[in-house]
Amino acid sequence: MARVAFLGLGVMGAPMAGHLAAQGHAVTVWNRSPQKAEAWVARHPGQRADTARAAADGAEFVMACVGNDNDLRQVCLGPEGAFAGMEAGAIFVDHTTVSASVTRELAALAAVQGAGYVDAPVSGGQAGAESGQLSIMCGGSAADYARAEPVMAAYARICRRLGDSGAGQIAKMMNQICIAGLMQGLSEALAFGEKAGMDGAAVVEVIAQGAAGSWQMANRHQTMLEGRFDFGFAVDWMRKDLKICLETADEIGASLPVTALVDQFYKDVQQMDGGRNDTSSLIRRLR
Repeated sequence: MARVAFLGLGVMGAPMAGHLAAQGHAVTVWNRSPQKAEAWVARHPGQRADTARAAADGAEFVMACVGNDNDLRQVCLGPEGAFAGMEAGAIFVDHTTVSASVTRELAALAAVQGAGYVDAPVSGGQAGAESGQLSIMCGGSAADYARAEPVMAAYARICRRLGDSGAGQIAKMMNQICIAGLMQGLSEALAFGEKAGMDGAAVVEVIAQGAAGSWQMANRHQTMLEGRFDFGFAVDWMRKDLKICLETADEIGASLPVTALVDQFYKDVQQMDGGRNDTSSLIRRLR
């Protein structure tokens, strides 16, 4: 068992930290709004810290799951940041979906003080975090990953190292690119079926068993047909992720025409006051 700090207790981070505590790790949590940390400690064995630095002090592993590039920098850097509290030999594991460039920047800064760094964005949503069945895509040195993987196993369905620093974030971008196209296709199919007078649920029961089947189809078609979107991964966060994808595509000379189009469709949903809707709410604009 390890001494672990967990920074960021949102809908993903709180259950992930809970799995670590349930596995017997000594967990110290920190959140920018202390009420969430207090609520977590009331439900799980562990303790809370007043700053990211204090949480990281003495930890063998420091896990983070925050919002974006700027959030991650603020959590890591500065006199009260996690890096100020980390000892040589400790490993920072970042579960945030951020750019590969900020990952490489922070990994280099961690290395200066003798700490390791693994970028480890996740897929599986809130349900995956709560059930401990996340897919984790990792970048970093083989040695750092080998040490961190048994700790991440507390909430992983699958966990793989895919390359050096930044590779995990590139893999997460690929994941989001796939989801964007799949979700638009499913939205169009269901809206098309409605216009044609078809029973969408009955059709999906058939086509989900064939080449059209996907996780999105299996897990979201019914709520889409019912017009329920107040759950899951928010459109606002998806647009944040797609922005990272599109900016990275420009940097490396890749073409993402469908992703760029779906990003604008998500903008339409935001303008319909759907920023906190699940990503399956793309169908709203077709209705």
